[in-house]
Amino acid sequence: MCSHRPSCPSSDGAGTHVVAAHPEQGWSLLCDGVIVFDDSGALLPDGRVVAPHRAPAGRIAMAA
Repeated sequence: MCSHRPSCPSSDGAGTHVVAAHPEQGWSLLCDGVIVFDDSGALLPDGRVVAPHRAPAGRIAMAA
């Protein structure tokens, strides 16, 4: 799927770029076929799912 040279690495996100962005829906398609979601999860081209990487609730800063 990736057409830039040199070809991007396989499904690790480094060196890839966005080919279609849909921020209103919360996802973007990368040039290597990975769909990344705003919650930090991803769907790989082979159908595997990468779970969101969420910070524990105690570590989230709250505005005073």
